[in-house]
Amino acid sequence: MGARDDMRRAKRIAIAGMAVSGALALLKLTVGYRAHSAAVVADGFESGADVFASGLVLLGITVAARPADENHPYGHGRAEILSGLLLGLCLLTAGALIAWHGITGAANAVIPARYAIWPLVISIGAKAAMGITKYTQGRRMRSSSLRADATNDGIDVLSGAVALGALSMTLTDPARFPRADHYGAFGVGLIVMFMAVRVAHEASEHLMDTMPEDELMSSIRRVALSVPDVKGVEKCFARKTGLKYHVDLHLEVDPDITVRESHDIASRVRDRIREELDWVADVLVHVEPAPSG
Repeated sequence: MGARDDMRRAKRIAIAGMAVSGALALLKLTVGYRAHSAAVVADGFESGADVFASGLVLLGITVAARPADENHPYGHGRAEILSGLLLGLCLLTAGALIAWHGITGAANAVIPARYAIWPLVISIGAKAAMGITKYTQGRRMRSSSLRADATNDGIDVLSGAVALGALSMTLTDPARFPRADHYGAFGVGLIVMFMAVRVAHEASEHLMDTMPEDELMSSIRRVALSVPDVKGVEKCFARKTGLKYHVDLHLEVDPDITVRESHDIASRVRDRIREELDWVADVLVHVEPAPSG
């Protein structure tokens, strides 16, 4: 599957995520307010933030799909990574607001209605399915923003479980745990803030041109060395620009061959890497004379 097909699929997944999050947010906010459950309302606000988060992912993927131009010779793929960073920052803000809402309302706690449990159960199941789908596809396409959105769905499952546990404590023994529902809302906010930092950190690593894992770098060297007349690989660097990587390669060849012959070897190496490693967008090859002996 090509990069354009990956982009289209990522867009469809992001749109589906927005639809699911929007429906869950509406359900939890409505039921939470009617049932007087702070934990369900907090989880509803978290799902509402997910709609905005998935919109950021969709925007980043759309911009990243634009082809390279004169001012952006490496393409617009960094927009996809940038959206992951913005997603983390938005989640951090949402988590702080949710935690504040939960802890400030604990003083005027009201025992919730029992039917408040059902939106949380539905949300946990739906978000678990969406998170698995996004993570699987994001990992296959090497999409930072889609994996960040999958992490966000994982947060929803965890926050839903915390809210469900806190609400259950209040409903089971309201005399002993009258404020557990509100403290559950506070816990949801803390979980969102913690995971937001993790999402933002991963995106910032890519923006700072952090090298990919050793296994991927070894595969570049292996493919380059498989080309005839290649004597060695002195340096190999890679940086992520969207869904794929751009590679800088220092290739060692026979010092006695002509410039044309060394250029042909470099071209074969570039073509071979792009052919065998579908996660490589392009390769810049620098030819050097192999050391004597």
